Amino acid sequence: MAVLTKSEILKLLKNGKLKIKPFDEKDVGPGSIDLHLGNTFRVFKKSHEIFHVNDDVDHKDITNVVEVDDKSYFMVMPSEMVHGITKEHISLPSNISGRIEGRSRFARIGLLTHVSSGFIQPGTSSKVVLEMVNLSPMPLAIYPETKICQIILEETKGSEKYHGKFSEQERI
Repeated sequence: MAVLTKSEILKLLKNGKLKIKPFDEKDVGPGSIDLHLGNTFRVFKKSHEIFHVNDDVDHKDITNVVEVDDKSYFMVMPSEMVHGITKEHISLPSNISGRIEGRSRFARIGLLTHVSSGFIQPGTSSKVVLEMVNLSPMPLAIYPETKICQIILEETKGSEKYHGKFSEQERI
């Protein structure tokens, strides 16, 4: 697989094979695209009950959705994990996959913006859910519209389209 550079990303956007909405060309870097945090979060319910992890697990059973005003912030407490979602809806062609990576400016203060399942299958068309964790010793206020992570695009050998459980997610 080869990582796509800015010129290749812009070609794909121009010819409509790659779609990102909303999109601003300023968000495209030399080898990635910055993505913005949306205003919807999913937080874990506090419980002392056992939650059994198996193939039928549904995160919605143990979480609640919280929305904040675009001009406000969401507080992530130390050692807390929350789900965020990107503002952008991304449609990948069937020969391009993506990887979500955090930004070093946030990692340096203890905020991991995507801790697991950062691979985006070829042909996916959705917003990206982020598994965010505060590893710092203090509460962190995170703001909608922040350039929270980046997507790295890679050309695949062959073409496929993802049809899984989260293939067209728009909400957390």
